[in-house]
Amino acid sequence: MTFDMSSASVGFAREALLAGDAAAAIGALQSLPSRGAEANYWLASALIATGEAAAAALALDAARLAHTLEVAAGMAAETPRLHTDAEYAASVATKLYGGQNVAMSAAVWSLALQAGHSSPTGWLTYALALQHQGRAEEAIALLQQAVTLWPSPVLHQFMLYPHFLIEDGRARYTAEARRWAALYAPEVGAPIFHNASLKGRRLRVGYVAPSFAGTQIRQFIAPILDAHDRGSIDVFLYPAKAETEAVWTCPLTIRGIGHLSDADAAALIRADQIDVLIDAWGHSAGSRLAMFAHRAAPVQAAWLNYIQTTGLRRMDYVLHADQMASPGDEALFTEDIVRIGPTLGPFRAAPDRPASQPTPALATGRVTFGSFNHPAKLSDATIRAWSGVLRGRPGSRLVLKYGYFTDPVLRRATQARFAGHGVEPERIEFRGHSTGQGYLQAFHEIDLALDPSPAPGGTTTCDALANGVPVLTLRGPDFYSRIGVCGVEGAGAPELVAESWDDYVAKAVALTADLTALDRLRARIRPGMDTGPYADDAGFTRRLEAAFQTMFTRWCNAQGDGAEAVRGAA
Repeated sequence: MTFDMSSASVGFAREALLAGDAAAAIGALQSLPSRGAEANYWLASALIATGEAAAAALALDAARLAHTLEVAAGMAAETPRLHTDAEYAASVATKLYGGQNVAMSAAVWSLALQAGHSSPTGWLTYALALQHQGRAEEAIALLQQAVTLWPSPVLHQFMLYPHFLIEDGRARYTAEARRWAALYAPEVGAPIFHNASLKGRRLRVGYVAPSFAGTQIRQFIAPILDAHDRGSIDVFLYPAKAETEAVWTCPLTIRGIGHLSDADAAALIRADQIDVLIDAWGHSAGSRLAMFAHRAAPVQAAWLNYIQTTGLRRMDYVLHADQMASPGDEALFTEDIVRIGPTLGPFRAAPDRPASQPTPALATGRVTFGSFNHPAKLSDATIRAWSGVLRGRPGSRLVLKYGYFTDPVLRRATQARFAGHGVEPERIEFRGHSTGQGYLQAFHEIDLALDPSPAPGGTTTCDALANGVPVLTLRGPDFYSRIGVCGVEGAGAPELVAESWDDYVAKAVALTADLTALDRLRARIRPGMDTGPYADDAGFTRRLEAAFQTMFTRWCNAQGDGAEAVRGAA
């Protein structure tokens, strides 16, 4: 019988680390002649505990790679060939990515690049695989190299989003958005508009997105399209393909522009005499932002799916909720910020929601925290705070639900990050993707949902609140990190807003100390959403229309009273 020194050392390291002796754990693991996946996961956890971030990242990378190779071998991959055959490794990495195994895909992509693979698609997929795990800085660095090798507006746009996910990302994002606009969307021409003042006519408003019915914005824009006052507003949609919007029954003019160049699409919109043109998509895949550089309408604004600056000088406004205001916002935008009330938009809850349930801990005796957010949003600060919550509520668990959590390497790496802050891996549980009733019923498992930062939940937070789950959120330092405040205050629960991470941990522990009080709070959440500003379709739409009318009237006034033919201003 042989003695497994590695297994014994891992067991010792686990106990030492969770007992608070990270140095002993590091010593035991570093003395091993070789380390497999589990030894490296625990070494990474111990190094996180001692604040050695760079060394922890190296150990976690080694763990992910070893773990990936173990799993890939079980999937019949030729693992020795992954190190030497660049195209074979790229094909395996692509297949893993397509199966939502993003951590495994990234590990194999690293081998493919080391073996010599080089293509913009490969580098982009590798970067996205990193981003989807919460490794935003690594994704940004890789994309910076990629756009140097293969300059492209589409590839460059992918570099913008990961800046949302990092603590100091706002200013860096703004600089990058402006650089993108200067490179790929310089101002083109000075079109002449013939838009008359609003006396005796309806305002003509256009919305631009790849699709309205088939994307995540549907829940938010559907109430607005239904509620628009057709006596004062004519509504136009400009999707990529008109046929994707056949679901709408309200009065609309729909024109597909996916087949048109930016110049031709702008010309079509000018021919429609649109007064206010709204980009509802932003720097996301399928964007038509470069079209706005051609000045397609007298007034152009960004809203809904994208509330960062576009970086374009010809984007006049961006629409924000009141609660998002923070010092220094204006310096981060090429646009003027317009506040439109307590929410960014109305929200339409699923019509087949199951009936509300009491807080589940009353029956189970165990508090369950939960987050259904994208793992990209699990910043180091978020994991540190959530670990404090779990330590402060002994016996509790955290359920993380998202499609990417079917990846065994992502699951284990996430547990390792929590273990670095003293949380046993078994207390972090994972759920995969679900839809319909399966998704809605999953909320009945959660006592208190935890919002990440600096990238809070959006639709996820609204879904949780609409299904009666209290959501604890942080009032972050900037506009983007305050999105969650709109949700919980909109549901009538301002006590769920924390002013600092320490306050966040204290509130989570206090809220779950008295389950009867937590159940009373839970009973208020769904009615608060159903009767609050998120459910006020007409009220929000009237505010939105008033904002549009003010923007256009301001433009008319700037041209001179009664001007019928005026030149578009940048």
